Amino acid sequence: MSKNSFNSKVEIEVSGKKYEIFDITKLPAADSLPFSLKVLLENLLRTEDGANITAAQIEALANWNPDSEPDTEIQFTPARVIMQDFTGVPCIVDLATMREAIVELGGDPTKVNPLAPAELVIDHSVIADKFGTNTAFEENTDIEYQRNQERYRFLRWGQTAFDEFKVVPPGTGIVHQVNIEYLARVIMTREVNGVLRAYPDTVVGTDSHTTMVNGLGVLGWGVGGIEAEAALLGQPVSMLIPRVVGFKLNGQLPIGTTATDLVLTITEMLRKHGVVGKFVEFYGPGVTALPMANRTTIGNMSPEYGSTCAIFPIDEETIRYLSLTGRSAEQLALVEEYAKRIGIWHNPDKAPRYSETLELDLATIVPSIAGPKRPQDRIQLSNSKISFEKVLPTYFTDKTAKSAVDIMLDGKVTSVSNGAVVIASITSCTNTSNPSVMIGAALLAKKAVEKGLRSKPWVKTTLAPGSWFQPCWIWLRNLYWKLWPTSSAN
Repeated sequence: MSKNSFNSKVEIEVSGKKYEIFDITKLPAADSLPFSLKVLLENLLRTEDGANITAAQIEALANWNPDSEPDTEIQFTPARVIMQDFTGVPCIVDLATMREAIVELGGDPTKVNPLAPAELVIDHSVIADKFGTNTAFEENTDIEYQRNQERYRFLRWGQTAFDEFKVVPPGTGIVHQVNIEYLARVIMTREVNGVLRAYPDTVVGTDSHTTMVNGLGVLGWGVGGIEAEAALLGQPVSMLIPRVVGFKLNGQLPIGTTATDLVLTITEMLRKHGVVGKFVEFYGPGVTALPMANRTTIGNMSPEYGSTCAIFPIDEETIRYLSLTGRSAEQLALVEEYAKRIGIWHNPDKAPRYSETLELDLATIVPSIAGPKRPQDRIQLSNSKISFEKVLPTYFTDKTAKSAVDIMLDGKVTSVSNGAVVIASITSCTNTSNPSVMIGAALLAKKAVEKGLRSKPWVKTTLAPGSWFQPCWIWLRNLYWKLWPTSSAN
């Protein structure tokens, strides 16, 4: 139970329902805090216990000095935990082991449960064994179930055995996309001591790209398995109050550019600036011009530029996205009313105080690609030929400069030489989370087929959209299969 040292516990009513909240506006100094630190401040107010979370920590955060180096430790209690199967399974194994130990001690094993809501999305077990046909997705899913039968049975048991634990089955989509489409609440609700409480959705995940959810205004980042397990058991994450880099956006993206072009430019700027261990927060009039898919694309690349998170504030676009993905009218009303009440609703004309700032005019973005080795490196599309010709010779010696390998494909011998593309894969969660980029890929395939182009026989082609739930993905998958027979979904 919170000590409520600052008398911030109040009651609001939304859509005829009453909620207990902790109102950070009770601390006037908090008004000019960055959005992300306001979320942390509410977290401390709500979890203040006088021991781990103290009034002194709350005051230090409310009176945060943006120019000082981090030196004040706080305890952050995430609202929920999200896991993917490879790193999430050990957490569930540990919970099961705890239950066994309780049984041996003569106790009740059902008392061992996650104390924070936890969701595990099975998405990292897919292997593209089958490709190039319109049945590849179904075939690969069947193979996946056969390979991982024991593990999937264990996870299904865990979902039925533990409270506050859900499993999203294979073939559903990428964990980060499922998170923003279905699992993220933006504003959480939970009954505490018989009272319905509302508070900001925050999350830690066992995948570095958990930051995709930052686009929705949900504060969170990737952690290791031990930290995730501790959060499952209700333990806070110890951290220093961070420096916050404000990234001001102006203008609008030019026609012909994509979210990928934008995020590569932002990544280049932030890596040059240096944001390791810092929060990055986007603000300014350009934010309102960015659809949610572009925001989550930017948040998703946070590990590539090294920040702890890359967050956007809550605004009208957040509400539109929540409505699009089927959230209830009651939830939409709560998100908007709560965000405006405690001051975490975006005001494009107001700049919070930041440790450092950068600025970008969206109108200056040009088509770009990543590479040749690292996803954070940017090459202007117009320079791609020159860059390729310059880089390719560095991958082999003079003796192998003209070497080629003969391979047998479908009973025919063909030759593959240095520089040949051998895999054409649309699977990166940075791209597959963005409908406009994915549909653009399908339309490009359509135009290519109309021009008589076909992929080479040695190219392995895979397509894995972030989610199969949305109708646009079904349309996309069907279009891609019909128009480019050598492609596949895995």
